[in-house]
Amino acid sequence: MKLAIPVDKKGEEAKVCDSLGRAPYYLIHDTETGEREFVLNTAATSAGGAGVRAAQIIVDQGVAILLTPRCGQNAAGVIEAAGIKIHRTEGNSIEANIEAFLADKLPQLDEIHDGLHQH
Repeated sequence: MKLAIPVDKKGEEAKVCDSLGRAPYYLIHDTETGEREFVLNTAATSAGGAGVRAAQIIVDQGVAILLTPRCGQNAAGVIEAAGIKIHRTEGNSIEANIEAFLADKLPQLDEIHDGLHQH
């Protein structure tokens, strides 16, 4: 199964990013093979609609699970329509969050916010 996590940079030093739509990269982690890939979030610098564009990037990676600290309503709609489950991260450690998810210790994200629209 593939997981997606918004991260603050590319590489081993990466931490979970607080923003889904404006995260610079997404870590795609395959729980079966251990393979990892960092995908550039081309929506991060968008003037508007970053969350929806970012959600489509995540959907296009074929992931089953999104681990994120928060998610806007529009992005959540795209992600959930693709059948991807959203779980809330705890802290900023990628490894700890993957381990917690695999141990069934990360709750589903049920507090979807209106979005951080920049008007």
